[in-house]
Amino acid sequence: MKIKINLLFALLLLATTTIYAQDVQHRTVTERVKITMDKITAPLKLDPSQASRTDSVFTEFYEAQNKMRSTGAQPGRIAFDKILNARDEKLKIIFTSDQYTQFKNKVEDLLRPYWQSHEGN
Repeated sequence: MKIKINLLFALLLLATTTIYAQDVQHRTVTERVKITMDKITAPLKLDPSQASRTDSVFTEFYEAQNKMRSTGAQPGRIAFDKILNARDEKLKIIFTSDQYTQFKNKVEDLLRPYWQSHEGN
């Protein structure tokens, strides 16, 4: 009986590990920017000029994230906040005050992965 329980546990562990290993997706910067722009263009009603400049800001932001992660060390919160604040300063210049407020209060949460945006729930 112990052997059957241990075998069942091992199979469950193996299945779970395999499922989560396949779920990890490393998207390119271009893919991430496209997904981001798809999520923010309509709610913020960006005009073509704003959309183009916003695309550039997010490209720089995601490239900086990749560079920070590629060092091999776990990036600290301070380093991440630095590139996040730089992104936000650039977006303040591009967006109107209403657009920026809406971005920070509603739209930005859509950009986070599900698990990160629902940690408190």
